[in-house]
Amino acid sequence: MANTYTAIETYTATSSVATIDFTSIPATYTDLLVYISARSSLNTQAGVKIQFNSNSSAVYDIRNITGNGSIANSGVATSQNFGYDVSLTNPANYTANTFSNGYIYIPNYTSSNHKSFSVDANAENNATLADCALEAGIWRNTAAITSINLSDLGGGNFVQYSSATLYGIKNS
Repeated sequence: MANTYTAIETYTATSSVATIDFTSIPATYTDLLVYISARSSLNTQAGVKIQFNSNSSAVYDIRNITGNGSIANSGVATSQNFGYDVSLTNPANYTANTFSNGYIYIPNYTSSNHKSFSVDANAENNATLADCALEAGIWRNTAAITSINLSDLGGGNFVQYSSATLYGIKNS
């Protein structure tokens, strides 16, 4: 069980930005955790696109369960160019000044095996519909993760005050 979390880097958007990047991730931890609070410039729920080491090859596989207060869905996407989550950003037409919240957990990010990741997220909205999701994914690559790129899945921007913190986790 992990017992120490160390903030490696925190990013807060001072204006609208296309990406949030964590680069030069040290290999001194066992696991990584990214907490994100974001809002999109788009009026549709698009989500966050996740790429490791700038890798855009078709080597990401995802399984997810989503719900929005009215319906529940599940899905599978294989051989994608990125990992993603549909609930990690609030659309611009959701409640004003309200941001989504979630995290991306990446165990054993330096191992020579394929890298799994999981996402737990919700998009906040003071209306009849709000989105939540659980996701499990795998990056079919044996390289250690040294960078993480987050961008709006629909091609929009993260608005001002969107933020993310990368934590390194050590087991003892």
